[in-house]
Amino acid sequence: KKGVVRYIGDVRFAAGEWVGLELTDARGVHDGNVLGVPYFQCPSGKGVFAQPAQLSRAASAAATPAAAEDEVRATLPSKEQTIDGSISRGQQVIWKGNKGIVRYIGDVRFAAGEWLGLELTDARGVHDGNVMGIPYFECPAAKGVFAQQAQLSKARAPEAATQVAAVLARSAAAPTAVVSMVAEGEGPTMLPSKEKTADGSISLGQQVTWKGNKGIVRYIGDVRFAAGEWVGLEL
Repeated sequence: KKGVVRYIGDVRFAAGEWVGLELTDARGVHDGNVLGVPYFQCPSGKGVFAQPAQLSRAASAAATPAAAEDEVRATLPSKEQTIDGSISRGQQVIWKGNKGIVRYIGDVRFAAGEWLGLELTDARGVHDGNVMGIPYFECPAAKGVFAQQAQLSKARAPEAATQVAAVLARSAAAPTAVVSMVAEGEGPTMLPSKEKTADGSISLGQQVTWKGNKGIVRYIGDVRFAAGEWVGLEL
């Protein structure tokens, strides 16, 4: 890709000397402004940053002071999981309240450490998987972001494919209730239930009322998501 050098020097997003380019064609990722810092000005989508080793002189001189061509286009290989194995490529995650899918895991050229490239569900990102001329992954424009693992949380699986539990605050007068919904045809392995609560006030199969809703007690006993005795209801 041919371009004109618009900036040479330090940047705030990485160490070392960087070169800011205005590309001839709109194949860049910004307008010279990166993460709120205006390094130079160019039309939107024509700006990229590269390191000197990534550039070579254009074959023919133009009417501009200098020109450069970015020759590095190979997509970098991604890891399948983070170092601790807690996040995998293709997994759904939450970044700053935005849902996304992990498209890249590994090293990057703009900072040290392990980074995750995300394709956000909504166009609230800053690139298309290509950062400063390096294509780490592919996604629609403005849906790509990079984040570190500490900035992410796992997205809850869709209700149609998993069990959803609403955990309620304990009551001093009665055991805690849990309302659950299970996807049709995907019943979980059933744990054995007690016949009565510890104080004997509620029995398995008994009709009860929870927040004004009538239901039948289907489970009494321990659960894996919290301590103490819990009551499972079919409303």
